[in-house]
Amino acid sequence: MAATTLAACSPAPKTDSRRKRVPVQKIRYGTDASQFGELSRPTGASKGVVVVIHGGFWRAEYDLSLGRPLAASLVDNGWTAWNLEYRRVGNGGGWPGTFDDIAAGIDTLSTVDKLDTSKVVTLGHSAGGHLAVWAAGRSRLATAAWNKPAVPVTAAISQAGVIELRKALEADLGGGAVQALMGSTVGKRYQEADPLAQIPLDVPVRCVHGTSDDTVPISQSIGYVEKAKSAGADAELVEVEGDHFVVIDPSTRAWARTLEILEAW
Repeated sequence: MAATTLAACSPAPKTDSRRKRVPVQKIRYGTDASQFGELSRPTGASKGVVVVIHGGFWRAEYDLSLGRPLAASLVDNGWTAWNLEYRRVGNGGGWPGTFDDIAAGIDTLSTVDKLDTSKVVTLGHSAGGHLAVWAAGRSRLATAAWNKPAVPVTAAISQAGVIELRKALEADLGGGAVQALMGSTVGKRYQEADPLAQIPLDVPVRCVHGTSDDTVPISQSIGYVEKAKSAGADAELVEVEGDHFVVIDPSTRAWARTLEILEAW
């Protein structure tokens, strides 16, 4: 499979230092303490909306603070960032609550004043990568509460994502993280939760993954992209040098490559 490999030590492109940020707006989409997001806008025209979905193996001890540096960088580069929090395992999340929140959190963008949602890209790291690709394929799901998005996703970027859910279960990634999310190791719910079951998507998917990632192996991205492309989808693997976290460090070439992917859309 053809893939792009980039050095993590290469310098990231300089952002426009003249660009100022509009104050971050906290917006709730439900009554639970975790049902909110932080909306950050650039001054002037926006290139589109990027939904930042943090990782942490879907567990409550990790939160949207992981996505704040990425949101700031996106705004500096002319994008509107929607840094989305959601219920996780340990604070009311899991199946199906986590999925309910991702769907509702993205759809609430339709209610935000003066926000153009014609271009909405989901960008997720690790478990967030799983949710980002899942959200891009909502129209293919059987669950009525999810399959008619008010804000359709136009593209998705998975950063070291857990996007072959059953294989992640078999490999016991995150020490039982998939089983904790799904509440079971079997059942039709996997057909609704595994991004592989949604292919081929109607929107492009890019999988950015570090070649030395020992938390979520790059085989997760390789397998997804191979199967998606075989099904006729627009999917691409982008290999970068570095570990599991290099992709969410705004100072790295891995993050610069992610910005380049966004610019192409």
